[in-house]
Amino acid sequence: MTKKEEFNIAIACELAPAKTLIPIIEKLKELGTLDKLNWRKTNIIALSHGEGSEQILKSHVNEIHSIGKGRGGGKTGKNNLQLAYLIFKDILKAIKALRWKNIDLLISCGNAGDVRKSIAAAKFLRIPVLHIEQDIYNPIELISFANIITVPSKRYEDYLKNSYGLKNVKNIGGYPMASYVHDYVFKGDLKSKNEVFKECKIDENDFNDFILFVLGGDLKEDDLNDLILAIHEIDFPIIIVPYRFKKEDIENLIDTCKNSNLHTLKHDDNVTTSIKSREDSINKFSKIMVLDGFFDMLSLMNVSEAIVFGAGMGMVIETGVLKIPSLKIAGFHKVHGSVDLANHLKIPIIEINDIPDKINNIANLNKPQGDLVNDSKIATQKIIDIINNFDFKSKKSGFNSMRAIWRKRSKFRWLFFYFIAFYI
Repeated sequence: MTKKEEFNIAIACELAPAKTLIPIIEKLKELGTLDKLNWRKTNIIALSHGEGSEQILKSHVNEIHSIGKGRGGGKTGKNNLQLAYLIFKDILKAIKALRWKNIDLLISCGNAGDVRKSIAAAKFLRIPVLHIEQDIYNPIELISFANIITVPSKRYEDYLKNSYGLKNVKNIGGYPMASYVHDYVFKGDLKSKNEVFKECKIDENDFNDFILFVLGGDLKEDDLNDLILAIHEIDFPIIIVPYRFKKEDIENLIDTCKNSNLHTLKHDDNVTTSIKSREDSINKFSKIMVLDGFFDMLSLMNVSEAIVFGAGMGMVIETGVLKIPSLKIAGFHKVHGSVDLANHLKIPIIEINDIPDKINNIANLNKPQGDLVNDSKIATQKIIDIINNFDFKSKKSGFNSMRAIWRKRSKFRWLFFYFIAFYI
């Protein structure tokens, strides 16, 4: 068989999925130099989505195009029509980035807006799609138009087929992102505590033994006041990474609580606070720092005493590989792929009000258990085999599966008619 001269791959991802795709990209490059692919040269075009993905992808791809950012987590107050307009505007960005590039395959990953936007663009341009799914309980409806979908276990394969009628699902047996974290550690890319503190402008005298709080997609804006209340009861310095929320909103909430003599933080309004305890409370608030922007998150995690996160699969995988004592906030995703994995790694999943007791007894908080790395290497190789021998004639699941997913994702039902119009 004559080898194809070039194979052009587009990838679409936010920050955490980018860490899933990088081991795959690097393996493709390695096999290309060994002449073990069914083409001679691999070109990678990235569609970045949100903060951070472009920074970590730029050294691994040929070119990068932004297709917007996420609209959730309390950062926007758009109504449905405004949100639909923004989504379609980003789809047009994706179409523009991919048009005339002779793209052979789009690879999407995760369950955020980049998946919806990139697959919509690929369908419009008739580009085949490989989707890497990690959260089977909350997938993006448009994965029903992917040629092939991968999942990390046989149980998840059966779930997607039985729940949504998806036909083209393959079990890869692991999470490629774990290889990214493992390689980052063992290639010596982790920064020292001094380097991390300098990069993030952290005062080492005040925050030497800090607890890291990561506020991701498992939290809602309504959770924040209770979370600040819980943080106030912790006897360690706290560094907060707001992720899905605005830094200034978190800081304003902290200031409001501090300046109101703790009235907003009272479980019992009849309790009188002494002057000394009031001063102690204000001192605690002075040892809370909210970060913003893009920085070396893995290194920051690695130098923390423990991590408390209201986030999904990416954080579970990262804490699982780094073996940092961690707590996962229960959040509003009670059934979620990250919940399954956290349970597998024996990472406690707790309510916000229970956080102080667990952290103040940090000596009893165990490191995550189990090994994700070996399975991740197997999973990466299976994805490479799928790409190298991609079945371009594989049948897509289509509208019936899309409707089945929509019934689960009721939040997005209002988009149905917009997408129908788009596809027609």
